[in-house]
Amino acid sequence: MGELTDRPIKVMEVCGTHTVSIFRQGLRALFPPNVALVSGPGCPVCVTSQGEIDAALSLAGRANTTVATYGAMLRVPGTEPTLAEERSRGADVRVVTSADQALSLAMDDRTRTVVFLAVGFETTAPATASVVLDACREDLDNFMILNLHKSVPPALETLASDPEVKLEAFLLPGHVSVITGLEPYRFLPERYGIACAVAGFEAEEIMAALVEVARQIREKRPRVASLYSRAVRPQGNATARSVMGKVFALDDATWRGLGIITSSGYSLREEFTRFDALERLGLTIKEAPPPAGCMCGEVLKGLIDPPACALFGRSCTPAHPIGPCMVSTEGSCAAYYRFRQRGNVNWRD
Repeated sequence: MGELTDRPIKVMEVCGTHTVSIFRQGLRALFPPNVALVSGPGCPVCVTSQGEIDAALSLAGRANTTVATYGAMLRVPGTEPTLAEERSRGADVRVVTSADQALSLAMDDRTRTVVFLAVGFETTAPATASVVLDACREDLDNFMILNLHKSVPPALETLASDPEVKLEAFLLPGHVSVITGLEPYRFLPERYGIACAVAGFEAEEIMAALVEVARQIREKRPRVASLYSRAVRPQGNATARSVMGKVFALDDATWRGLGIITSSGYSLREEFTRFDALERLGLTIKEAPPPAGCMCGEVLKGLIDPPACALFGRSCTPAHPIGPCMVSTEGSCAAYYRFRQRGNVNWRD
């Protein structure tokens, strides 16, 4: 890679799983000094906006209501408490590992309203769409979703068009690409001249993808390459996209740090609004400022590395997180903190 980079280049790894894999395998120590790798908005918990977190918190403690959520959402601070704190006060908040489990909670006890916090990208949206179809077939009246799903390609366009970010390459997400295929990324090299490579999560796969984008930059021939052909087909997973298409339509969505992005969210189609917690329960998502001093937004745009935040490792730690990037196991701040403690990073700063 060093032979291919005759000038400084800035590469963003989009996926939170890539972020953790890179740290866990000690790859940063292998990068040439003129390759700057920054983290992006690929952690679903991290990009959930403060207003969306507050809306989720407003569900906790409602009469006869169970909130079903992935574990990472439990400790993300809202404007006031966290779901974990609400649970300690008696709210019925259950941790699930799949949308199916949330649906099962509703089917097992039809006297309670079960609301599933549906977060994530194209990776998890098909499973949510599938359970909405199941709930429709079962004519379940006590199951709803707080739909916070988002689409990755529009967020990449926001970053690519931002002159402050100044990216030259994307390490594209493996899991998302399994669903989307390669076509949704074509605009990145064609319109913005950005080199792209999809990678798996093993060390050699990540390094091969980084060599690929370095070669594209060196040859001034940006394109979308896949170094993860064992899992990602060029056309993606048509079945999963078909299920999503039946249930969701693209809509505007708010991303932490990136603001409102056109057609970057998945809203429920009109025929499924009876499963929409916002619609049924009269919830509103009111935008709220991030916690004072928190720089998760700048981290998610690749403008700073986590240690540049004044809160990092001081008042904000995995034990007492202030921002979501320190909560999620896929969060960049949590990865920096965790692996710095192990001395597994060649810290240049």
